[in-house]
This record gives sequence, structure tokens and C-alpha cells, in this order.
Amino acid sequence: MAGKVYLIGAGPGDPDLLTVRALRLLQSAELVVHDRLVSPEIMALVPSAARRVPVGKSAGFHSVPQDRINEILVELALEGHSVIRLKGGDPLIFGRGSEEAEALAAAGIPYSYIPGITAAQGASASTGVPLTHRGLATGVRYVTGHRAQDATLDLAWESLADPDTTLVVYMGAGNMAEIAARLIAAGMPVDLPVLAVSHATTPRETRLLSDLTQIGADLARAPMEAPVLFMIGRVAGLYETAALPLPRDLRSAHLRVVSNG
Repeated sequence: MAGKVYLIGAGPGDPDLLTVRALRLLQSAELVVHDRLVSPEIMALVPSAARRVPVGKSAGFHSVPQDRINEILVELALEGHSVIRLKGGDPLIFGRGSEEAEALAAAGIPYSYIPGITAAQGASASTGVPLTHRGLATGVRYVTGHRAQDATLDLAWESLADPDTTLVVYMGAGNMAEIAARLIAAGMPVDLPVLAVSHATTPRETRLLSDLTQIGADLARAPMEAPVLFMIGRVAGLYETAALPLPRDLRSAHLRVVSNG
């Protein structure tokens, strides 16, 4: 008899932000298929006796292709295992959880989703910068800045270049200079603030405050470790007055970085 697969969102990294159901399932897990970017604090909750199957992917290097991940989940479930599929953030927001669910459904394997706090919400809470704010942003949009190798970064630039909406870019560190240039070309103000947050909500969190003109050069001077999230919009300008502190605050004229490392 096939086992069940639980597609679990691990949230942005802080174990205190897990749902109660996610925590309960992790603490009783026997087999965990996990992404590379699930924080070590989250992984520490998995029982030491549990089998761990890493399937992590990183920019430019996919240790396990997505099609193979789908196969692994099906194979393990058909062996009768109860499988925890652990993903950073939320499995249904740039997490490819629905693709894995399709493969499971096609094989007749039961599954369920356990949502997680997505990185945008985690970064907003940890930095103190809101995603929406009266008079600054009437809405928020999430996009991915990742592209397949040699593919064109094809986004609806004219639609995204709306200064009244906060634009949150996931997985965009390697392409941020191009993203900024395309947004400016589509009409976004050149001095629009950009807040980049690495490892949001964890002890390794690092922040960089810049603007659309400078963000590419700033990242070249001070590369940030993945996962990095970008909050683009007027709300990012609130960082100067509303930011929740980190112990160390490093600033310069064009490169304003804060870190607790």
C-alpha cells in the first residue's frame, strides 16, 4: 500500500514561524526529502533517526532535476513510506509543489499541503518594512527573478513598473542588475528604493538598502548569500525610520548594509 506525501512549507527559516501541524509532522518524521535552502534550525527539528534525502537546487546547479525529484517522491511513497517533502517558504509560491502533486496524483499517491509563511512575509516582519502602506503601496506583486539556463528573463515589465505597487522578487540575485534596468526602461523611477534581505528571519540575516540605479553595483561590491529576496517600492524607503534593528549596522554613501553576522 502506498504511503502518503506531505508537501510542507518550512517558512522563511525561523522555526518559531512553522505552523503547528508542520512542527508536529517534522518531529515525528521517518523520512524527509528536503531542499538545500531549508534552514539548519528547521532541519534540527527532524528526529536524528529519520532518513534524510537532500534534493537541493541552487542557481546554475541543480543537484537533482525537478523531474527526478518527482520520481523520488513517487518511488518512496510506493515503497509504503510516509514522506515529508520539506520546502523553504510555501510549497505553492515558487515552490513547485503543484508539479510534485501532479506527479503524485498521476501515480495514485495521496498527498496534502501544509502551508508555510512565504519569504516576502518573513522578510517584511523581520525588517519591519511593510509590503503595503497607505499612501505608498496599494498592492503587492510576487515574481521570480530566476530563469532557466540561456533563457530570456521574460516578465511583463510594463505591468510590473508600477510605483504604487510593491514588487517582491524571489530568486533574483543573479539577475537583479538586468531586472532593475528593465524596470527603469519600462518607466519605474530610477531612485525607487530597493531592500534586499538574505536569510530572512534567521541568525544569518543580512540586509542591503539601495535603489534601482545602484542595486546592481551594490550587489557586485557586496554579494549576498542565497536565499535573497528583493522588496522594490516606496515602502522600502521606510527602512530608514521603521526598520527593526540588527546588532551591527554598516553604512556608506551608496552601499548601506546591515547584518547581524
